[in-house]
Amino acid sequence: MRKVCSALPSYKLACFATLLLAGMAQASDTLYVESWRTDDANIWSDTIIPAFNKHHPDIKIQFSPTPPTDYNSALQAKLQAGSAGDIITCRPFDASLQLFDSGYLEKLNGLKGLEDFSDVAKSAWVTDDGREQFCLPMASVIHGFIYNKEIFEELNLTVPKTQDEFFKVLAKIKSESRYTPLDMGTADQWEAATMGFQNIGPNYWKGEAGRKGLIDGTAKLTDQAYVDTWKELAKWKPYLGRGFEAQKYSDSQNLFTLGRAAIYPAGSWDIQTFNNQADFEFGAFPPPVLKQGDTCYISDHTDIGMGINAASKHKEAAKIFLNWMASAEFGELFANAVPGFFPLSNHSVAIKDPAAQTFISWRQQCESTIRNSYQILSRGTPNLENQLWNVSAQVINGTMTPEQAATETQQGLEQWYGPQQ
Repeated sequence: MRKVCSALPSYKLACFATLLLAGMAQASDTLYVESWRTDDANIWSDTIIPAFNKHHPDIKIQFSPTPPTDYNSALQAKLQAGSAGDIITCRPFDASLQLFDSGYLEKLNGLKGLEDFSDVAKSAWVTDDGREQFCLPMASVIHGFIYNKEIFEELNLTVPKTQDEFFKVLAKIKSESRYTPLDMGTADQWEAATMGFQNIGPNYWKGEAGRKGLIDGTAKLTDQAYVDTWKELAKWKPYLGRGFEAQKYSDSQNLFTLGRAAIYPAGSWDIQTFNNQADFEFGAFPPPVLKQGDTCYISDHTDIGMGINAASKHKEAAKIFLNWMASAEFGELFANAVPGFFPLSNHSVAIKDPAAQTFISWRQQCESTIRNSYQILSRGTPNLENQLWNVSAQVINGTMTPEQAATETQQGLEQWYGPQQ
């Protein structure tokens, strides 16, 4: 600064003042974070921001969430108007890819923090050709089954590891108690696909191998792996609650927290609800494998990422923040503040919540994959994700056969997706 200003003696004072102000502005960057996670406002203000500021006190963070149902449209409007924040919380796959393709998200290739994530973790925020990364993976949710430990103890049940054991446990609950063996409804449809099809299916289609096969056209939804997934779902019907066809997601949560159901097909995001509402101890187990010794597969679904607004005036500060979010410190803070949402980095983190500990331990035992309809395959019409909701619910209801479900979804994909034609 002295050398620059010495060349301008008559303006020395003004020069020093200008450079000083510029330095102060840089030293007091405020990053505004766009997010749909309104429930996390206190976590950001009380935990995440103070922890970051211990390392970078001169970079201020302002968490500015929008209600989840309004987030996509509100964010789009802000980006178009040039009023969006510096940090963008990224939905997985196409919603964020469209923002990147429209020039709203900064390319993150070369960001050091990305070195700490696997290709599966990064897959939700990368271009189709795998060349451009536009969001840093932040958190995933894991699928499995949550069970009431008190009911299992009362009925002398052992946590099932194979499908045969699973259905024997369900049969015993049904025959020897008044508890609902399997707590899920089909009224909302999405649970049938998300906690049903996408939960147990990876053990049939072998996780990433099967998912990528649908994308490149070497696998079809009429393959035996998919038919067998729906066949297993059809076997759930006798063990669901009375009137399950009219049972909504909130009804299922209530039934379980009241202690009236034994096993709940789950996403790890339910942990917080059950921690707050259930007065009994609950545990979790992964989708049972077909036979003892088989490799297990879990849906460890990429759910939240963080990107940088391409129009931000504070990109360097934003990159510092994202690199910190890739650290083990952040991963452990977030995982313990929001049980059931798990860091996607390769770091080992210590999680205190016992149910969350159980879910994340499956990463060491099983192969991870993501929901097979989310990358590329739900862009056209008919939308594969919506089709899976409908046909999976119908299979469980008994109004569609597994073979019909496979044919309908495959024909839908063939209508618009080239590699499947």
